[in-house]
Amino acid sequence: MTVQPLFEPFRCKRLVLQNCFVIDPTARSGSPQGLPAQDVASLYRRRGDYEAGLILSEGAAINRPAAACDPGVPHFYGEAPLAAWQQIHDSVVRAGGVMAPQLWHMGNAPPHASGWAPPAPYEGPSNRYGPNPGQQGGVAMDERALTATIDAYAQAAQEAQKLGFAGVQIHAAHGFLLDQFFWHVTNDRTDRFGGKTLAERSRFAAEVVGAVRRATSRDFTLILRLSQGKPAAPQARLAATCTEMEQWLTPLVRAGVDILHCAQSHWQKPEFAGSPLNFAGWAKKITDLPVITSGAVGLAPKPHEELEDLVHRKERGEFDLVALDDVLNQDPLWVSHLKHGALGAPAAVDLRAQGSIHRVI
Repeated sequence: MTVQPLFEPFRCKRLVLQNCFVIDPTARSGSPQGLPAQDVASLYRRRGDYEAGLILSEGAAINRPAAACDPGVPHFYGEAPLAAWQQIHDSVVRAGGVMAPQLWHMGNAPPHASGWAPPAPYEGPSNRYGPNPGQQGGVAMDERALTATIDAYAQAAQEAQKLGFAGVQIHAAHGFLLDQFFWHVTNDRTDRFGGKTLAERSRFAAEVVGAVRRATSRDFTLILRLSQGKPAAPQARLAATCTEMEQWLTPLVRAGVDILHCAQSHWQKPEFAGSPLNFAGWAKKITDLPVITSGAVGLAPKPHEELEDLVHRKERGEFDLVALDDVLNQDPLWVSHLKHGALGAPAAVDLRAQGSIHRVI
């Protein structure tokens, strides 16, 4: 079996990658007061040694008072944080890597374990972040907050382009703000951003995408991260059928998404009964956009069988890119070892120096 299909170059507008592998975003919370420190820049530069095509940054908060859920989440606004991101970008490029920042707004969230709180109440489509009693707090966003949030996403993407990034990823998965608008449990609004159908509840995310598209050039790549499950309800599903998925994804694509990042618990898990296609496979079939498949790649009990399946699905065109997460904890040089036929070889890298990938976001 050849792994060559996984090492073919990929291009989407200005985003040019040497292979299909993407380093999935990781939560580090190592940026006090939102300012990425020097060790953060060093971490991303060293990740160029992983030989993945694309490095996605940890989540960076847009310019909203309660966008971050932790005091160590980096900001993607303000003179000092943006100067730090400029250094990070430039160091990655000098090392031969390609990087895109992930822009996020946490939405409504549980209280921080330390007692820390953002300077304004958490905000979302409602005051809920989950289906169970007690999973509520913060405030429902009014029209002014909604408009300011859309503008903040657009401004952050515009700043990313100015810094030289070829694209951004907008986080709309895992129970974060945009995902809270998708989910009927957390979105009970009666205005234009609510509704009984998933298509209706996609309007706010579509407006965010549209604003980002207008604020950036045509050749700037916009990646949208999506998921079906939620941390507050792992068995939840936004789209129960492929028809519902089409109704969900179509307005987002029309608004200007270039690549869909389809996150699930395990990439080999079929999304709907009667078909072997996973989340990414269905998203590509429905939209014909490039897609990223994601979820425990490289961690199956029988790694060679998993790898064979990965190659065959790539050859069948079920996905374009592959996101790596926890496998890089075990072997930071997994991509290099795969390329050179040495999977299972010890990684000659100090994991402590690389920074722990402790929570995929």
